[in-house]
Amino acid sequence: MTHIRGPVSKSTSGRRVLAAAALTAVAALALTACGTEQNDGGGKAGSAGSSTVSQQPSTERTAAQALFDRFAKACPERGVNSRRPTGASKPDPEEPESIAPGETPPAEPIEPAPPTGPEAELDDRDWCVSAHHEQRVIAALQMLEDPTPTTVRKTLNGLGYTDERIHHLKQGGKGTRFYLDLREDGGGRLCESGLAAGAVSDVVPCLAVAEGPFEVASEVRP
Repeated sequence: MTHIRGPVSKSTSGRRVLAAAALTAVAALALTACGTEQNDGGGKAGSAGSSTVSQQPSTERTAAQALFDRFAKACPERGVNSRRPTGASKPDPEEPESIAPGETPPAEPIEPAPPTGPEAELDDRDWCVSAHHEQRVIAALQMLEDPTPTTVRKTLNGLGYTDERIHHLKQGGKGTRFYLDLREDGGGRLCESGLAAGAVSDVVPCLAVAEGPFEVASEVRP
């Protein structure tokens, strides 16, 4: 039996073209849907993760606040400063003044100058809180064999002081100096001036500006 091959009709060719186009369109839609699903899933996960991070409180800040609250509860209320003299002291008339031979006694009694800086501005609450911080910080710094700015910061972080509380880390001949911002929300000007130098490490109170970015207003180092 002889098969006669005739030319493919235009209608047959058109149907094949349409079928191929339809398959291509279906494949494209499938890929698009797949990509959209992955993108949406990743987007949703990312936005949820960002939202979770923004809503979660910082663990370090929470620990630091708990530390401050504990010390604050152990200290008196703000306002009393027993270091600041309330009035001029009067000399005892019955106690004779000691005058060196050849010197003329003063016409008026010499009164001690009023305190300035931290002693004048920090109240009893500040001094109490300061003592709590100093004790633990000095004990930790004395354990450092190599008190570089990096190791000092790491040690202070480990004690609960966040980076925003640590300022002006600077290494010098005797060790690393730094400041701690211990101002409380709503009041207080307490800060600490520290020296990390192994066994001779020390921390003493200083006076910070009342508001705004941290800045030391006054300090007295022994």
